[in-house]
Amino acid sequence: MNSRQEYRNKIIIIIASFIILISTFAFLLNCQNKIMMKTTNEKIESILILVQERYPDITKSELVSILNSPVEKKSILKEFGIDIESESAIYENDFVNKKYFLLEIMCFTLGLLISLYTLYAFNNKTKKEIKDITKLIEEINHKNYKLDIDGNYEDELSILKNEIYKTTIMLKEDAENSRKDKLELKSSLSDISHQLKTPLTSILIMLDNLLDDPDMDVETKEEFIRDIKWEINNINFFIQNILKLSKFDLSTVTFINEKTNLNSLVEEALKKVYPLIDLKNITIEKNEIPDGKLECDKKWQVEAISNIIKNCLEHSESGQKIVITLEENKVYLSLEIKDFGSGISPKDLPHIFEKFYKGENSTKDSIGIGLSLAKTIIESAGGRITVESNQSGTIFTIKYFKN
Repeated sequence: MNSRQEYRNKIIIIIASFIILISTFAFLLNCQNKIMMKTTNEKIESILILVQERYPDITKSELVSILNSPVEKKSILKEFGIDIESESAIYENDFVNKKYFLLEIMCFTLGLLISLYTLYAFNNKTKKEIKDITKLIEEINHKNYKLDIDGNYEDELSILKNEIYKTTIMLKEDAENSRKDKLELKSSLSDISHQLKTPLTSILIMLDNLLDDPDMDVETKEEFIRDIKWEINNINFFIQNILKLSKFDLSTVTFINEKTNLNSLVEEALKKVYPLIDLKNITIEKNEIPDGKLECDKKWQVEAISNIIKNCLEHSESGQKIVITLEENKVYLSLEIKDFGSGISPKDLPHIFEKFYKGENSTKDSIGIGLSLAKTIIESAGGRITVESNQSGTIFTIKYFKN
């Protein structure tokens, strides 16, 4: 039986008690009136018989008239010691009055006791529930979220328990998320520190060499300076990507969506990585689609696509090619980027979109953040990215679903 039903039952008991009490009162009063009326009529009948015997000339109509005529104030009963205001001239009626008065008092007392007991029991239950709720809140305040809260009832206190249960679940999830975020932050800081440590150490070593050898030949100095610049560029690229990812993690990125063409997105992305294409003498094979319209933030999608192309370039040998295939159907726009490098090992494949993950075939300059950023950007536009790889190359497939 649930709590709301129990509450209803107690109310029904109280109402039923009062109905029974009132019905009993009515029944007793009716019985009392009938008995008193019978007794009074019997006494009146005796008087009438006596009057007829004493006064044979008196008619029945005169007797009836006497009985139904207005009563004149007379004090004859007082002469017999009877107060007509507070006493009955018929002793049997006094006995009936006392008897039924006692029964009425007993019935009233019994009904009152039942009602009071019902209210007392309900009040005790309510107090216990309030006490339980108070203890629950105290436990929650002490960050104990492993609580067994029975909330399958419908009364107000049980609804409150249900809300406390929901709040407990939310606080528990927040606590777990907070702990998870702290662990992720710790891991991220460790990864960032590791990523920065190597190029910074290299820069310090080269600077020490330059300071320790003021007579160093110009060619060697220039080589050190070029290497320092290269490392600084890597650090700058790393920091820029970290900041971009952080914007997505904190949901502070504002997208400026507009109708754009997938062909133009790919062209812009290729322009960003052109120096690497030229350096490695990579051939780009690309088709175009007639329409290819999608709604997105062009700047961010160019960032994502260029990161994927850059990854393919880094894993391609000099003189190889990259094939970019665009397709369109009624459901989505598809962009496939295929390289012919050494591929991604099966154990690395499930992790390549994780932050700071570097597979066994990663280049020495890889920071393990480009693909993670690309995936985040693409999914923010409602797209999806998948990857397939084997020893003969890797294929990234991006699908932008139409609204």
